[in-house]
Amino acid sequence: MKAAVCRAFGEALVIEDVDLRAPQAGEVEVEIKACAICHSDILYAEGAWGGVLPAVYGHEAAGVVRATGDGVTGGYAPGDTVLVTLLRACGHCPSCAGGRPARCETGNDPASGPLSMPDGGVLGQGLQTGAFAERVVVDQSQLAPIPDDIPMEAACLLSCGVITGVGAVTNTARVPAGASVVVIGAGGVGLNAIQGAAISGAARIFAVDIAEDKLDTAMEFGATHGVLANSDKPHRQVKALNGGRGVDFVFVTVGSARAYQDAPKYLCVGGTLVMVGMPPSGAKVTYEPVMVAASSHTMKGSNMGDTLLARDIPWLVEMYRQGRLKLDELVTRRYRLDQINEAIADTKAGNARRNVIVFD
Repeated sequence: MKAAVCRAFGEALVIEDVDLRAPQAGEVEVEIKACAICHSDILYAEGAWGGVLPAVYGHEAAGVVRATGDGVTGGYAPGDTVLVTLLRACGHCPSCAGGRPARCETGNDPASGPLSMPDGGVLGQGLQTGAFAERVVVDQSQLAPIPDDIPMEAACLLSCGVITGVGAVTNTARVPAGASVVVIGAGGVGLNAIQGAAISGAARIFAVDIAEDKLDTAMEFGATHGVLANSDKPHRQVKALNGGRGVDFVFVTVGSARAYQDAPKYLCVGGTLVMVGMPPSGAKVTYEPVMVAASSHTMKGSNMGDTLLARDIPWLVEMYRQGRLKLDELVTRRYRLDQINEAIADTKAGNARRNVIVFD
């Protein structure tokens, strides 16, 4: 099959023929119909977090089941339409047993996955998925059924960007009705955090970004106010608009150390900072413990929105059907697999909510 292979960090991906073995016990083969470009894929391909090379990245995908291995218990059968995610859960570690499969503690070696080069050489399955390819073989825990009448290029966004943003609000932070919220970064994940806050009934939702056009878009997705991050003391502007006090929750949805450094300034006493965006390894910020303690601040990490696929995907699909969750509007442009480097460049330039690779 064809796949976009990363052979060296920071270099263009190469479309190559690669081998994909048949699904083994508990695994499912899926023909990919759409896979979005996520910034995590870009950062991995740039070497921000290391990893095995060569590798195939891509993890925000949707497609059709083509084959199943022995012991698949999810009821999946050829022809079923599914999401393909990076959320691989062992089912028995303390996190999985405690109902938090997004925090699964069982590691997985990307070099021993189902992909290989035609000569038998190692080919890493990036983010446990490898969906910048015509097909994938993944663990059944990484799938979620979806209705076949939702456009695949919209549905695939549920696999990462939507659940990460919405889930950070509804699962990790559990924002209550009437709360005030700041979302730093109005990109793909940030827009979904804004949608999550609106669905949760937040009274004021402040979008903070360096691009004015992104603030305009944020208003379309549910923000009540937009503040330029590079303006003079934006945290003071937010407080003035919020009745003179800081906000209850701040969500940092960009992988920027500067954004994390400034985030606590927006909080009220007793406020919560939720860390969603992932800077490259080695990036650091400094906080004064005395200020965190004196202000009773909480800092929480949110990986993939603490998503429980069996619970959250049906709910999000229903929100979409009711018109309360925007998916189609998140898709900026569609590309073929052989145009993936163009799609990545456009995403890096900040021109896209989500660019999507669409397969025939």
